[in-house]
Amino acid sequence: MQNENTFYPGGDAEVPVVVWGSGNMGRASIRAVAAHAGLRLAAVVVSSEAKDGQDAGDLADLGRALGVAATRDADAAIATLGGRGAVAYMASGELRPEDAAADIERCLRAGAVVVSPSVYALYDHRSTPPEMREPLAKACADGGSALFVSGIDPGWGNDLLPALVSGLGAEVEQVRCQEIFDYSTYDAEDSVRFIVGMGQPMDYEPMMVAEGVPSMVWGGQVRLIARALGVEIEEIRETHERRPLDATVTTRLGEFVAGAQGALRFEVQGIVGGRPVIVIEHVTRITPDCAPDWPTPADGGDGAHRVVIEGRPRIEVSVEATDEGGNRAAGGNATAANRLVNAIPWLRAADPGLYDGLEVPLQPSVYLADGRA
Repeated sequence: MQNENTFYPGGDAEVPVVVWGSGNMGRASIRAVAAHAGLRLAAVVVSSEAKDGQDAGDLADLGRALGVAATRDADAAIATLGGRGAVAYMASGELRPEDAAADIERCLRAGAVVVSPSVYALYDHRSTPPEMREPLAKACADGGSALFVSGIDPGWGNDLLPALVSGLGAEVEQVRCQEIFDYSTYDAEDSVRFIVGMGQPMDYEPMMVAEGVPSMVWGGQVRLIARALGVEIEEIRETHERRPLDATVTTRLGEFVAGAQGALRFEVQGIVGGRPVIVIEHVTRITPDCAPDWPTPADGGDGAHRVVIEGRPRIEVSVEATDEGGNRAAGGNATAANRLVNAIPWLRAADPGLYDGLEVPLQPSVYLADGRA
């Protein structure tokens, strides 16, 4: 790709972007594109008939119209890019990774840069199964395009941030990345109940901690941190623990009965020298009263992402983000969407190919300096 490829016919210096999806990540991505001085919202792809034709500003709760009507016609949306531009692919891929990868490949072949959180296997593209990686790499080469898949956890919370923080230390004994969240605020009830297992009987096996799944989702992040630190992982181990609710609770997601799962804690450990040197840990609750002895956010809020560097000096960094009325789950989604959307101009100028969280530099905000509302 050439550096001048951010300029488009007709004197338009803004990169046209299609946002594919209008859920938690899609809403945040629409807002990010609308705020970015170097980007222009070209189209929004939705799956719901009820959302078809709605203005993107309404879908993203911006309080103003953007003049872009949502469509269920993905081909028409991609065509608005004219063989260039970018797609922020924000459709869920948790239960449909093959379909999501096929959608992404379609966009890459059309010449669009793609940023997405939707396919966990692509977070560390070096360890992506060849049957998934190779078609995408060829699509990048054929379309002259680039792909960056990331999020928050997995994502910047356990690749870019720990690598950065480790550089402030001298002797590093362990790198621990934590996501600590009260999932009663998370606007994805099916995921909370059936993937995480909240409210399910204690003999139910949540998909999130089924054997091999944590390593599939977060193992690539462990390898990215190891690559940043220059160490070799001997093996990846998984541990998990569940706690039942002592009493029935009612949240915005509905009722969760006493005796059902109320908290889940697991670790994905990168073993070096026989001990866990790189650890990605999740502590998830449906109410703060469950498992009170487990780690909690430093400020007592309902969610945080934390990096702890054990060594000399010991370093601890906690990130709490809020959005959509003070919601921390929405704040976390927004940071992930902004990391991806802000990377689009860099990716447009990069060579065709697949990129990961250590390869794509964090882009300083252009919003305040530009003054664009």
